Amino acid sequence: MNIKPLADRVVIKMLESEETTKSGIVLPGAAKEKPQMAEIVAVGPGGVVDGKEIKMEVNIGDKVIMSKYAGTEVKIDGEEYIILRQSDILAKVE
Repeated sequence: MNIKPLADRVVIKMLESEETTKSGIVLPGAAKEKPQMAEIVAVGPGGVVDGKEIKMEVNIGDKVIMSKYAGTEVKIDGEEYIILRQSDILAKVE
């Protein structure tokens, strides 16, 4: 199945969070923080949203940092994705 976001929305797939700390301590599932880094898998066309022209500044394959609890989680074909507005993306990681 193919996902095509509308307007200024993007579809992202979360990147796995670290399972050990820098000092080597293994974290159980409940102790891990929700990851904030993701990879973009689909980008909407942009356009006019709420009377303002929106230009999409991200592309498929970009790694980004997003707001911690932004977006809507969806599960498609066994994979988990998050659909969110471009404005919920805080930065690109290069």
